[in-house]
Amino acid sequence: MKRQNENRTDYDAVIVGAGFSGLYMLHSLRESGYSVKVYEAADGVGGVWYWNRYPGARCDSESIYYNYTFSKDLYKEWSWSSRFASQPEILEYLNFVADKFNLRSNIQFGTHVTSAQFNEHCNSWQITINGEETIQSKFFITGVGCLSTANVPQFEGIDQFKGDCYHTSNWPIEGVDFEGKRVGVIGTGASGIQSIPIIAKEAEHLTVFQRTPQYSVPAGNHPYHGTFNKQVKSSFENLRDTMRHSDSGTGIPPGNRSALEDSPEKREEIFEQAWEKGSLYLFNTYNDLMVNADANETVCRFIRNKIDEIVEDTKVAEMLKPTYYYGTKRPVLDTDYYETYNQDNVSLVDVKANPIKKITTKGIQTTAEEHELDIIVFATGYDAITGTLLKMDITGRNGLSLYDKWAGGSTVRTYLGLAMNSFPNMFTITGPESPSVLTNMPISIEQHVEWIRDFIVYMDEHNIDVAEAEDEAEKNWSQHCREIAEKTLFVHTDSWYNGSNIDGKPRGFPLYLGGVESYRKICADIANNVYEGFSLRSFSK
Repeated sequence: MKRQNENRTDYDAVIVGAGFSGLYMLHSLRESGYSVKVYEAADGVGGVWYWNRYPGARCDSESIYYNYTFSKDLYKEWSWSSRFASQPEILEYLNFVADKFNLRSNIQFGTHVTSAQFNEHCNSWQITINGEETIQSKFFITGVGCLSTANVPQFEGIDQFKGDCYHTSNWPIEGVDFEGKRVGVIGTGASGIQSIPIIAKEAEHLTVFQRTPQYSVPAGNHPYHGTFNKQVKSSFENLRDTMRHSDSGTGIPPGNRSALEDSPEKREEIFEQAWEKGSLYLFNTYNDLMVNADANETVCRFIRNKIDEIVEDTKVAEMLKPTYYYGTKRPVLDTDYYETYNQDNVSLVDVKANPIKKITTKGIQTTAEEHELDIIVFATGYDAITGTLLKMDITGRNGLSLYDKWAGGSTVRTYLGLAMNSFPNMFTITGPESPSVLTNMPISIEQHVEWIRDFIVYMDEHNIDVAEAEDEAEKNWSQHCREIAEKTLFVHTDSWYNGSNIDGKPRGFPLYLGGVESYRKICADIANNVYEGFSLRSFSK
């Protein structure tokens, strides 16, 4: 139970967000005896899965891996219907979790955290919600996710369009009727690639506006049968341990040799088998695809050849072929994406060759022509990783804002992706410079939540009022993250990983590339060494 302090606080901990992170953080702290409040902007639980209701929205981790593993009972009580869960089913799962553990009583929905300021006089956080009410909490924990703040390009004339506009990150609950409509989709990242085949089946005509072609691999989705679900549940402990101690947080085994060790024929056979398996098996065929340009080119060539085989129009096939290193953008899984371009009612526009000049009353004007449309869908992604944190007005010690600390995003520094110097008693679940989006998120989330919970319990048991990452520890961790990244091909590709999808956003690579298992060990060693790298202070008698 929490130690009483002479400084009044409304809660021991305030959590922002009621997605995977916020729900487990709430459950974990509440079970440890702490008073907790969660503030969620949406009207229900789910986080990004509450908002991402666009056609075809699915997880890109296999569903048997994309769930909590902290409770064996929970794992056994829930059964997924297919290999890759759809958005409605994931949202249903998170509602099931909230009901099972009675979490809603601690969540305030429809509430925005507009600012959070650390009060050095009482060593607590003053958190303002909806721009009005201020509450006080010892700990401030963000579970806002890495993909929460939509990127809507500010095209000239966007307010003049007479038709309807939608963004994949904020889709209407009632859905959108594309029947008989001329539809334009801007963007071919994951949300574009998932939604385009669905929209193409309904629309009179679909025009895809592509800036950068993507390497996309068949998901190989299929229904799960009862026998399979029973087998998975019976091997819960082994599956959980495999995920928690893997690099990726999944049960897919990594490659164990170089792509250049095999003959072209053998390599082709292995790639073909992985392509047929679907999921992320292609990404895991060899161990040097992300560090060796020549090895990476072998899989790039394989996928480009697949595009030639699938897409009937040679000009369109050429437009769809990527040139960046495979895997250095988020690997995309699809269902009939390339096949969609064989439909007579689908056309592709290269907006690198013919940029979008403006949105008109009738549609989209490129440098080449005007495309008349009834509906525009922005599948333009997110201001990822740092965007949502910087959007909140967070202020630490000495009046230092998070925006100023990170120089607007150009100098992102954290300790373990979990804490920051000058921001005492603040924790960021799957924050910048953690493994986060490079892994199976629920597994990384569980590790982060459990580590934060154990740290808070340690502070309580040892009468510690304030924990703050030390400047030198933060500096060394950020340097370590950069050094690992610079040994890979990731840093040679523009992607939302490094912020290049946002005009004017400073470039960086705020992710830890060492893998789940290595990160877990580092965090455990730090905890075992009395939370090395943190300044621990007590002001109470």
